[in-house]
Amino acid sequence: MSDRITIRSATPDDADTFLGLVDQLADYEKLDRPSPEARGRLVADAFGPRQRISVFLGELDGTAVSYAIVLETYSSFLALPTLYLEDLFVTPDARRHGIGGAFFRFLAGEAVRRGCGRMEWVVLDWNELAIGFYDKLGARRMTEWYTYRLNAEQLQEIAGAVS
Repeated sequence: MSDRITIRSATPDDADTFLGLVDQLADYEKLDRPSPEARGRLVADAFGPRQRISVFLGELDGTAVSYAIVLETYSSFLALPTLYLEDLFVTPDARRHGIGGAFFRFLAGEAVRRGCGRMEWVVLDWNELAIGFYDKLGARRMTEWYTYRLNAEQLQEIAGAVS
């Protein structure tokens, strides 16, 4: 029997499943799991009245084995939104069943449905499995752009200096 793959929008009833998958990604990346406060924010931002992120679940034979978080950014030069992929995670046991490819086709369709001009994401430099997957899809690795980040403490410091 072949594996049945389903990709769908997560609902508030999926909050615990979603958080469990986020924990598995943290473990995979050797990062701390989200704190209880962060877990509350994830649920509120995904399912609350001011939705900031869209969460999708990937199921293999009815069991959630993957998730994706997306949000929209905007390109001033295209004058179109960009679908930004924050997370795409497939549990190690579910890999090699086609769910990553199915999820990417689904997300490409989501970008088209939203009228996006492109889709973007970042990949950790050590994640050769993901890099190989994206290269095989034909995605282009950007070399002319650098990713920068300010953490919350730095933001407060800079915002205070500006005031």
